[in-house]
Amino acid sequence: MNMIEFEDCGLFDYSIEAIEREIIYRYKSTRCYESDDDYLLALRRSIINKKVLAHQKDFLPDIIAFNDALREALREMYDRAHRIWDKMIDAIDEGDGEEIELTAKCYFDADYPVLHPIQGDDRQALWYALCDEDLNPLYADGISVLTLTFPRDEGCTFDSFIGMDCPPPNWNEGLDPVLTKDLHLISQFHNLFQHMLFAITDFIYVRNFRTEINIEIIK
Repeated sequence: MNMIEFEDCGLFDYSIEAIEREIIYRYKSTRCYESDDDYLLALRRSIINKKVLAHQKDFLPDIIAFNDALREALREMYDRAHRIWDKMIDAIDEGDGEEIELTAKCYFDADYPVLHPIQGDDRQALWYALCDEDLNPLYADGISVLTLTFPRDEGCTFDSFIGMDCPPPNWNEGLDPVLTKDLHLISQFHNLFQHMLFAITDFIYVRNFRTEINIEIIK
C-alpha cells in the first residue's frame, strides 16, 4: 500500500499522532513505567485497527507477504534449534546428572520496517517503544508467546508449532472470513494481531526477524 492509499484509509490522524508522541515521550524520558501505561498502546492499536479493518482488501498483499516471511523465519529458527539440541544431546554424558533446557524465541528486527509507508525521524523511537517488553509485555518472549522449548517440545512438529495441524489451518480470527479464508495465517500472526499491542500496520511490513536461542544447564 502506498502513501496515498494510506491517507485514504485515514491513518494520518491527529489523534494517532498525539498518542504516538506521548508513547515516544514516555519511552524516552522515563524508561520507568506505571502499571497501566500500556493503555496508550492499546488505544492506538484500537484506533488504527478499526480504520484498517474497513479496508482489508487493500492490505491483503502485505498480510500475505508478512505471513510468508514470518513462517520462513520461524522455520529457520525451528530447524536451527533442533540442530543445536541434537548436538548437545550427543555431547552430554548421560551419567553426569546434568539436565539441559534450550529455549528458542523469535523477535522482529530492531530496525523500523523500511517497507512501512510512513517514514520519519520519530519512527525508530516509536518502534523501540512498541517492542518494549514493559509497554508490550506479551512480546517479552517473542512473537510466539509460548516459546519453543526442549526437551518439552522435542516431539512438536513444525506444523504444530505454527498451528497448522488443526482444522481449518487458518488463524484469521478478527479478519474478514471471506477475504482471508484461504490465507493459511499461522498462529503467531494471530498472537500478534489479537493478543499483543501492535497495530496490524506495525507488523505487516516487517520482513526481517531475529532469533534468540538460550541454553540452561541444571545440575
